[in-house]
Amino acid sequence: MTLATRKAIELSEKAAALNARFETLSTGQILDQILHGRVAGRTAVLSSFGAEAAVLLKLVADKEPTTPVVFLETRKHFPETLGYVDDLMDSLGLTTLVRVRPSPGQIAASDPNGDLNATDPDRCCYVRKTLPMIGALKNYDCVLTGRKRFQTDDRKGMDFAEVQQTWLRINPIADWTQDAIDAFLSDHDLARHPLIAQGYASIGCAPCTLPSENRDGRWADQTKTECGIHLHGSDDPSPNSDAQTSATDQSPKP
Repeated sequence: MTLATRKAIELSEKAAALNARFETLSTGQILDQILHGRVAGRTAVLSSFGAEAAVLLKLVADKEPTTPVVFLETRKHFPETLGYVDDLMDSLGLTTLVRVRPSPGQIAASDPNGDLNATDPDRCCYVRKTLPMIGALKNYDCVLTGRKRFQTDDRKGMDFAEVQQTWLRINPIADWTQDAIDAFLSDHDLARHPLIAQGYASIGCAPCTLPSENRDGRWADQTKTECGIHLHGSDDPSPNSDAQTSATDQSPKP
C-alpha cells in the first residue's frame, strides 16, 4: 500500500467518525469541535462572500475570529463583492483574510481575451477557481464551507464531513433550511451583499450571474450548477492535468 493510499484511507475513516459524531450535535457544537477540539487539524473557512456568506462567517467569528478566511478572487467578481469582503470582515471582527488568485500564466494561456466564460465556462472555472483552490487549500487539514443540502440536487445527500483532495471539508450548516438562514441573517442584523437589493439571490462572477429569486441566476440556461471551488473527492477534477500552484496573499486585518 502506498503512502498516498494509506493517507486517503485514514482521511476517509476520520470523515466517517466525524459524521457519526456530528449527527447528534448542533452547529455551534460542531464548530466548537473543529475550532477548539483539535479534531481536524489546521482549519480555514472558505467563503465566496456571496448572498448568504455572512451566516457561516458570523458563526466562525463568534467562536474564533482569528480563523483564516479564504476568498477566491477570480478577477471576474462584481465590484460590489470586492467591497463587501472588507466590510463584512471588519463588521464581524474577523482578523485574517487569505486572498487566492488564479495564476497569471494560466490566465494568459487559457483566457487571453477574457471571454473564456462565454466559450467554455467549465474550463474558465477550472482555471480561475479549481486550480487556485487546490494550491491554497492543500495548506490546511480542514476547510469549513457554507454549503446547504437544499441548494442543489447534487448537495441533497452531502455529509457534514467529506474528503476533498488531501483535506477534510466540513459543512456545519448543511442541514439548515432557507427559513433558518433568513431568520439568522435578520436576528443578527448582518450586513447583506449590496447586490441583493438589486434582485440577486445568488452571487458569483459577474459575467455568469443574473438577477433571480434563487440559484437559477447562476449560469442561466445552462446545466452547470457547481463552479469548481467545491471539488469532489480526491481525484483531479480538471478537464486536463495541467495543475499549477495559485498565488495567495494572506493579509491579517489591522
